[in-house]
Amino acid sequence: MKKIFFVSCLMLLVMGAIAQNKTLYDFKATTLGGEPFDLSSLKGKKVLVVNTASKCGLTPQYATLQKLYDKYKDHNFVIIGFPANNFNSQEPGTNAEIHEFCTRNYGVTFPMMSKISVKGADIDPLYKWLTSKSLNGVVDAEVQWNFQKFMINEQGLLVDFASPGDKPDSEKIIKWIKGN
Repeated sequence: MKKIFFVSCLMLLVMGAIAQNKTLYDFKATTLGGEPFDLSSLKGKKVLVVNTASKCGLTPQYATLQKLYDKYKDHNFVIIGFPANNFNSQEPGTNAEIHEFCTRNYGVTFPMMSKISVKGADIDPLYKWLTSKSLNGVVDAEVQWNFQKFMINEQGLLVDFASPGDKPDSEKIIKWIKGN
């Protein structure tokens, strides 16, 4: 009986260690332009991962995200946008239409990836990792709506998230970027 208990505990420890060994750098994406984007190219940077939509009440957050990016991009910080159509079909456009919308209306220059699913049966593997404590080792954080923000540290590990209604320049996010 002690042996079974010991083996069970050991298996749980190993599974926990494996879950925490996966990082942002283990994932790949595709840009809105169709180019491969290896997230390991972001090593050493803080990364704010945001699911976006063009026809949402929160869409004006694009402007604040761009200001945040402009202010901190030279301080080992990057924002990665992932358009998703998971909430009331608020991102119906093609990748080309999304690109046009973001650049024309908000002057977006931070990296934008191709449209993915951020929840449900067809959830993208990156978002499965971001939202599952068993995979990220930190927190269960199901995406509630468009513009949920995930904070990734310089080692590629999830450290926290901010709700969709939290502004991109909230005190929580600014403190994280500055390391306070």
